[in-house]
Amino acid sequence: MERFLNFKCDANSLSPLTLAFIGDAVFTLLVREEMVCAADSPVSVLHNQSTKRVNAAAQSQAVGRILPHLTEEEAAVLRRGRNAHTSGTPKNVSCSDYHRATGLESLFGYLYLKGDFERIRQLYSLISGGE
Repeated sequence: MERFLNFKCDANSLSPLTLAFIGDAVFTLLVREEMVCAADSPVSVLHNQSTKRVNAAAQSQAVGRILPHLTEEEAAVLRRGRNAHTSGTPKNVSCSDYHRATGLESLFGYLYLKGDFERIRQLYSLISGGE
């Protein structure tokens, strides 16, 4: 994974919700890439499978898998994202799951903007069961 554009960006100065905004896209892309490379399935099947992994409940569980492996810096970013004040939560999802998912997305956005793609791969591998 490499950034397409190399805009100057200080990930440390961005709000956790801004980090989550980009992190959501990064995480979604990783899930989709894994699924597409695993099998050439119809798009409807891919969509259904991806929505099972890119949702607050699944991402909250992912936090549990990676939490013991995070550095202090990464854990702090995740906490900032988890504790960020959001305007509301979607229906059919618990507040705790939604906030933990936001923390995960903040972490992935932070690592992406820092250019730490190897660390993104390591953490995603823990989430997807690769390690």
